[in-house]
Amino acid sequence: MQITWLGHSSFRIAIGNQILLVDPWLSGNPMFPEDRRAEAIKGATHVLVSHGHGDHSGNAVGICKELGIPAVGIYDLMHWWEGAEGIKTIGFNKGGTVALGDVSVTLVNAVHSSSILSPDGPVYAGAEAGFMIEHAGRTIYFSGDTDVMADMAWMNELHAPEIGILCAGGHFTMDMKRAAFAAKKFFNFKTVIPCHYRTFPLLEQSAAAMTAALPGVDVREPEVMVAISL
Repeated sequence: MQITWLGHSSFRIAIGNQILLVDPWLSGNPMFPEDRRAEAIKGATHVLVSHGHGDHSGNAVGICKELGIPAVGIYDLMHWWEGAEGIKTIGFNKGGTVALGDVSVTLVNAVHSSSILSPDGPVYAGAEAGFMIEHAGRTIYFSGDTDVMADMAWMNELHAPEIGILCAGGHFTMDMKRAAFAAKKFFNFKTVIPCHYRTFPLLEQSAAAMTAALPGVDVREPEVMVAISL
């Protein structure tokens, strides 16, 4: 598989016979080079959205329309987009699993909030979530935006992910120290990829604290548009 960071919490994941765009926020993302947009979305089969905040869902609808592919995520948001935006969607809820080609995606819990801004203020966008993405016995845990939570214990017991893509920027989510605690306390990751950091000065700028706290784990500080092969 290949995991390519698009900056912030946006990823392109080539796994099995699928190319998944996860939380695509490209336009206005300070880390993403807009002249590489076509390259980033080329061949995508689905758009996965963990929650409604603009720095995660910002380009989801536009990409789905452009490529004619479905958005995948919490039922409430998908149902709304299907009616309001006319895109194809796959809506499900926490604990549910959907088959995307030969890849299985399970929606799991996260602890955050979820809304979309409107002229009248925030609009409810369904519950926040994370994803377990599995193919051929290998599983990626994409945390979405979350804090440490006890649910991570059963997530590991049930899904046994070997790769963790963990929000770790602090202020809005876990920081590096808390994300490392979660990884060490609840999971047995071989590889951890931090995200939701470096985007703004408010967020953590380095994964050094995570790397130091996780000896024996392959902590990969991703670079934008550089594929990580695992």
